[in-house]
Amino acid sequence: MSLNTQPARPQPGRRCPISPATTSRPRALTLPELSPRRHQLLDAALHVVADRGLRGLTHRAVDREAGLPEGSCSAYLRTRQALQVALTEYVASTLAADVDELAEQLVGCAGPDERAVGLAIALFERWLHERELLVAKLELSLEASRNPELAALLGSWRARLVDVVSQIMSRHGREHSVDRAEALVAAYDGILFAAMLKPARARRTFLSRSLALTMRGLTAE
Repeated sequence: MSLNTQPARPQPGRRCPISPATTSRPRALTLPELSPRRHQLLDAALHVVADRGLRGLTHRAVDREAGLPEGSCSAYLRTRQALQVALTEYVASTLAADVDELAEQLVGCAGPDERAVGLAIALFERWLHERELLVAKLELSLEASRNPELAALLGSWRARLVDVVSQIMSRHGREHSVDRAEALVAAYDGILFAAMLKPARARRTFLSRSLALTMRGLTAE
């Protein structure tokens, strides 16, 4: 996910900074490989899914959300499957960019300590404030259980997160099989969505405490 300003990259051997959670205002989603019009359509599609669910995702609804003439979306994405695939790529690429950024920050962290875990918690706290992104991911994940093409796209970003979790476990000198890392990522996913169901004032506290408890699996025997 692109930011207007890039955070300073940690230098090898220095303390690894932990970015604070962002405000409740979602960050703009920008993918450089998209044309301005295609980006506009996919951003509108994200809003539609977040507000109306995947059933509400139609070409006409996207056109209306984007403020474009009817037929604009279908000119770029002719079928419903094409629209769903493009939106899934959009969401998965955004999440993957965040995970890649976390991986780069971990490279600059020296020593097997808790700062790496803190960075991971900070990323999940940031995601918590991006309701539309998370709701769209949940809707698309449910559809992916019936659609192998969507499942493959979502599986790609999840594999990156599993790899990062495995790296953190390795830093602590613990057994870090893929199975264990995958189980932890699945737990984090559940905690994140459980936090969304909490009252707004309680979400961050619930998320931080639950992740801290679960992330003991990164350092425990």
